Amino acid sequence: MDIAHLENWIGKSESRLETVSPFPSNALAATLDREDPEYVNGTSLPPLWHWMHFLQLFKLSEAGYDGHAALGGFLPPVPLPRRMWAGSRLNFHAPLRIGRELRKVSTIKSVKTKSGRSGQLVFVTVGHQIFDGDTLGSDEEHDIVYREEPSVDAPAPVPPQAPEKWEFSRDINPDPVLLFRYSALTFNGHRIHYDQPFCVTSEGYKGLVVHGPLLATMLLDLLRREKPDAIVKSFEFRALSTIFDNEIFSVHGAAEEDGKNFRLWARRQDGSLAMNAKATIA
Repeated sequence: MDIAHLENWIGKSESRLETVSPFPSNALAATLDREDPEYVNGTSLPPLWHWMHFLQLFKLSEAGYDGHAALGGFLPPVPLPRRMWAGSRLNFHAPLRIGRELRKVSTIKSVKTKSGRSGQLVFVTVGHQIFDGDTLGSDEEHDIVYREEPSVDAPAPVPPQAPEKWEFSRDINPDPVLLFRYSALTFNGHRIHYDQPFCVTSEGYKGLVVHGPLLATMLLDLLRREKPDAIVKSFEFRALSTIFDNEIFSVHGAAEEDGKNFRLWARRQDGSLAMNAKATIA
């Protein structure tokens, strides 16, 4: 792999404009079984719901074998077959309101390679800033990991165990309808989230894969249910293991002593930790 070639993408930037419509928020609220008032022009987007906007559109003929956009374009053309959202670090500075024309600026911040149990890995970090006029609404560092296909005789990684104590939690049934809806709302064509034969036969997974950003959204949704009037100022998460559609999972939370910082995590049915997160509220 020519890492020096891939590093040429560092500093590459793109900007997009979008007038934020209410439909995606109303559709996601219904998908998450929320009892929110109708989202209309002037309503603030809940944290992370901006992920349903500024979506990358590409022709069907430009999709790769797995439903992702083919290599190249804004992201560096990493020649590894598996691409996943590894984690993010976000700060929320000002409301992002429905009905407003917002501007998103994305920049490739780093390209790094390392070796792991499953072979070679490439980490690409992308910075995203969203503005309303000249006002910065949110900024994010988004980590993308590219991996080789695991060998058939490679030992399965053993994820850490989730914490056994929490203050609030919720069980989630990640059925295919939930995964399909979220894929549609985020224009995510990755077949591991909705094409069960492809997912199991071609990719070797145990079932459909629950989206990493959906898990993160559910963690903050859990905090909103517990603290409906809180204003989230920052959020960070890291994906640690995969959750599949054929097992119930749960999301959990606990406050730190200051009452402003919260530990949040997603727990698989076998007790292992799928996602670890931290949120700070005002």
